[in-house]
Amino acid sequence: MKNIIGLIQEELCVAFKKAGYDEKYAKAALSNRPDLCQYQCNGALAAAKEYHKAPVQIAGEIAEILKDSSSFKEITAVKPGFINITLDDVFLADFINKMAESETFGCDKTNSPETIVIDYGGANVAKPLHVGHLRPAIIGESIKRIARYAGHNVIGDVHLGDWGLPIGLIITETRHRNPDLPYFDEDFKGEYPEEAPFTISDLEEIYPYASAYSKEHPEYKEEAQEATAQLQSGRKGYLALWQHIINVSVEDLKRIYTKLNVEFDLWKKESDAQPYIPDMVKDMKEGGYAHIDDGALVVDVKEETDTKEIPPCMILKSDGATLYNTTDLATIVERRKLFNPSKIIYVVDKRQSLYFEQVFRCARKTKIIDNSTDLVFLGFGTMNGKDGKPFKTRDGGVLRLEVLLKDVEEQVLGKMKERDMAEDEMNDTASKIALAAVKYGDLSNQASKDYIFDMERFISFEGNTGPYILYTIVRIKSLLAKVQKEGIVIDENMPVAPSCSQTGTDVMLSLCKWQDTINAAYEELAPHKICQFVYELSDAFNKFYHENRIVNNEDVKLRNSYIKLSRLVGRVLETATGLLGLEAPERM
Repeated sequence: MKNIIGLIQEELCVAFKKAGYDEKYAKAALSNRPDLCQYQCNGALAAAKEYHKAPVQIAGEIAEILKDSSSFKEITAVKPGFINITLDDVFLADFINKMAESETFGCDKTNSPETIVIDYGGANVAKPLHVGHLRPAIIGESIKRIARYAGHNVIGDVHLGDWGLPIGLIITETRHRNPDLPYFDEDFKGEYPEEAPFTISDLEEIYPYASAYSKEHPEYKEEAQEATAQLQSGRKGYLALWQHIINVSVEDLKRIYTKLNVEFDLWKKESDAQPYIPDMVKDMKEGGYAHIDDGALVVDVKEETDTKEIPPCMILKSDGATLYNTTDLATIVERRKLFNPSKIIYVVDKRQSLYFEQVFRCARKTKIIDNSTDLVFLGFGTMNGKDGKPFKTRDGGVLRLEVLLKDVEEQVLGKMKERDMAEDEMNDTASKIALAAVKYGDLSNQASKDYIFDMERFISFEGNTGPYILYTIVRIKSLLAKVQKEGIVIDENMPVAPSCSQTGTDVMLSLCKWQDTINAAYEELAPHKICQFVYELSDAFNKFYHENRIVNNEDVKLRNSYIKLSRLVGRVLETATGLLGLEAPERM
């Protein structure tokens, strides 16, 4: 289904050609002066240079040709050469009815679906998720949903960190505390226990302790490095212990991600790329891409056009050990072999941009990936406290994500304590509102920008907030429930009528932006554009709701039209918020 700007441009093209001008100037856009018109065309300004005419003269010719068009209520030329356009009410209502008939509200699926891998989450085993893990999880999840809605085959991968020194530290400390466990007996021939020798709480205490201790005791760090090397060389007891660490960690991570309404298709790990490393390194050497520099194997990735220093990409350290670079490159090899994606998107802290520039250049230079696959770095900004610094606990520590969600939920419950709800419903509703507050508060910002986490503003039921959006959806649910309760029968054959109020027209105009919003959100990897859309539509609907009688309207035709328009708004809002990973309760 063609978007409304496309329909306007079709008529403008005819008029420009008829007047003797190139149709490339027939571009329509939303008006930057909505108090004067709904849409505008600035093509006459550009055309004036080519045709040596006053812009307003060209604009006047176009307006004259289109003055009797059934699509426009008003089309005028104004100095210095703008063409101001206001749509005909019947034309607008007809577009809205076509949206209502479409399962995707007129947003056509792509004719060229791509296979896309999205690497997001950033979690590590044996470590709790903290506030720094919020942004990659919810931004990546939203981009995944938007891309699927656009018709693409999307694979979301959490890509766990599970193969470096942190695992060696946990093995070492576990051995110090429980030396008699069979994992440490190299002569053990039996089956290792199915039950892990630690809980997630134990792991969350063991790793920080071991990490801090290793920094002050070199011999302990050497022991952990040796344990890491033995694990990666295949020592059976350590592999069994490592699998316990993964199992315990993943179970807890899935619990927290479920609370965030974040789902991964793949729970791949850093270690899954290890089998691809030997052949990858061999190809780099044989292809003449890698060379030895100060004992390490590196690939030069700098280019003549660089204006800043781009260091070589290190593949192997002087002792032959691998690095994150090695694993990330091998993961690209794995993804190419498993999925052959046309695009791999990395949702990562923007401070990692140089690192990913190195990895991407290395992947292309060494022919790991060719030009048929895009490697995309989506760098996100920092979530800061009101002091403008990265969000911390009151004592300066890193706040666990689960604690943050619980704190917000308690704040929401405090605001809802006067509601007449059963305890279970109250808790479920508060959980959905709290999640909307946190996720919308984040996603409404451009991903690359830093933002201030302001709990008081985020949990407000007024303004551009998640709770306000959910409240609008719940209001529509309540309205439709009242329609059903009162036995009002909607004539489905009767279309949404042209609005007889400005607020109704504003709702329709907001709905018309759906297709362009989805296209822009996908092309620009920009969930904040969905947020802008849902806020504008919610605000327009609430003004319409307050200024018009809907369910109790005595004019049956008007009542039917208003109810159908409200229902469409609800459907669109629920779809849009679903793309953000939000869910509205039945009541608030």
